[in-house]
Amino acid sequence: MKKQVYNPYLPSFEYVPDGEPHVFGSRIYLYGSHDRFRGAGFCLNDYVCYSADVNDLTQWRYEGVIYKKEQDPRNQNIPEDAPEQKLLFGILPEAPEDLNPKGIHAMWAPDVVRGVDGKYYLYYCLDFLPEIGVAVCDDPAGKYEFLGLVKHENGIPLGTQKGDLEQFDPGIFIDDDGTVYLYSGNAPMKKENDYGRQGSQVMRLMPDMLTLAEEPRKLLPDVLSSEGTEYEGHEFFEASSIRKNNGKYYFVYSSVRSHELCYAVSDRPDGGYRYGGTLVDIGDVFLKGRTEDEAVNCLGNTHGGIEKVGEQWYVFYHRQTNRTNYSRQGCAEKIFFDEDGGIAQAEVTSCGLNEGPLVGKGMYPANICCHLTAINGAVFSHPERMKMDYPYLTQDVPDVEPTEKLMMKDCTEPIQYVKNMQDGSTAGYKYFSFQNLKGISVQVRGDAEGVIEVRTSNENEAVGYIPVSCRGQEWREFDEKVSIENSVTAIYFTFKGRGSLDFRAFSFVCG
Repeated sequence: MKKQVYNPYLPSFEYVPDGEPHVFGSRIYLYGSHDRFRGAGFCLNDYVCYSADVNDLTQWRYEGVIYKKEQDPRNQNIPEDAPEQKLLFGILPEAPEDLNPKGIHAMWAPDVVRGVDGKYYLYYCLDFLPEIGVAVCDDPAGKYEFLGLVKHENGIPLGTQKGDLEQFDPGIFIDDDGTVYLYSGNAPMKKENDYGRQGSQVMRLMPDMLTLAEEPRKLLPDVLSSEGTEYEGHEFFEASSIRKNNGKYYFVYSSVRSHELCYAVSDRPDGGYRYGGTLVDIGDVFLKGRTEDEAVNCLGNTHGGIEKVGEQWYVFYHRQTNRTNYSRQGCAEKIFFDEDGGIAQAEVTSCGLNEGPLVGKGMYPANICCHLTAINGAVFSHPERMKMDYPYLTQDVPDVEPTEKLMMKDCTEPIQYVKNMQDGSTAGYKYFSFQNLKGISVQVRGDAEGVIEVRTSNENEAVGYIPVSCRGQEWREFDEKVSIENSVTAIYFTFKGRGSLDFRAFSFVCG
């Protein structure tokens, strides 16, 4: 069978959200923050990088750790009067194992650019600190070294001078004429959350990649300034990212909805942006009129960017797992520009970066679902909201640090799986190309008795029923004859019965 890639496109044990994709030479490099499975906060691990040949997105290579938290000098000098909110993220006197050690801040969403000098510059923020850090390297996925903090011409770090806004989620862009633009900021989700130092902003940098060539200026509207504009309901929240296509500038951001990436478009990089629409939503909210109450996945934040690989543009984003916002995984979808430069909202799928639909034969891991709901739908990804009433993605093993040996291991068994499928829970997959399908098998475990109903859309009648009966933690396989005409279609598995199932994998048998 031809090589394929599906969502999530990195190994199932890997949690790299906030994906910023960049093509440098013949490879696409994926930069992002680095969550810890079952971590108690965002972005607790060091920055890693993955890359793929632009002609083969089915094989992502682990490039290793490119920058460690301890390399930033601020991670060895924590002020005694640190705000109380910082205590939530790893500087408690005796921090739990799932937080960072005392004195170490998490590194939030980064971005990388190739400078006019040929070096690569990484821009990032530490949790709740107001500045932007910069690291530099001679190679896109080499070992970055701390360079300094973005600063005013007087040498004072940006974010600390009176009147500065707090810096957040930096995005970096160099235009065709060599001008360096830096974007930054977050904004309140509600008017009552305003505390005066937030907002979307743009600034220019000098060739040293650190010093401001002009003071920051406000860029996109937020909830405090959007009344009467086209941004209402989709105002800027965070996650600045910019690309250029056909002479137009596309500013990608996470809106106040949090679970969607939106875009704005302009004829210049530093202003005049018009709201474009939703690029992707992790619950397919807004697609075909879908509301938040009809979300096809648990909701939570998402962050990412767009990139052209060959002749195809993609949007990179992340999804939620493990009933939290702290174990997020990267996904991607194709996007398409119309004649006027607009971009239609992408549907979340299982096939994402694949050239087309997945081949409808052989075994697939259950964790590539793009639809995961309980009988009453989906809610925000949080243990207090989900309790044990909803299915969710998780894994049996602790957090895994990838190694070359691990990445080369020939392992068809998924580490991540769908947990807690109760009566009416549905896992859906889009899309497969079927030829002479004769049967389907599933690998499940748990304490459950019933059937798994198989459908080719979420509304139509079942094309088959797979009886299941299991007790305990051993994975068991159940199969049934299921015939699907030669076609490209989605597949939905709905458990109906008593108890709770874990869903590990499914297989298609062709005639």
